Amino acid sequence: MSVVAVKEYIGVPRDVEANYNGLRLIYVTWDHHLLFAAPFIFPVSPSTKFEDLTKVLAAIIAPHPDAEKIDWSKVEWFKSYQPWKPDFGKTIEENGITHKEFLRFRTPGLDGLGGKGF
Repeated sequence: MSVVAVKEYIGVPRDVEANYNGLRLIYVTWDHHLLFAAPFIFPVSPSTKFEDLTKVLAAIIAPHPDAEKIDWSKVEWFKSYQPWKPDFGKTIEENGITHKEFLRFRTPGLDGLGGKGF
């Protein structure tokens, strides 16, 4: 079914960074761990250290049996579907993480509850 507009439609996005009081939304998902069915969404300040983001992430995923086995120094990170190495001592801004960025991480050797992964 086609739609006929009576006037020009101008969409105004409401989820821009300016509408989050200086915070950025960052999506993070743990590959092969489907106990968490969707990415986590973190509202963080651009001045937040990446290390602090991972501490919050670690607390959220703590109920998973694999969580305590994670060696964060060996985690494989992906930013916008590309392999990426964050600097844990630098901020979100310094790591080039933008508003609504999608980060994924893999934990080699930890294959989730079913052992088959994603």
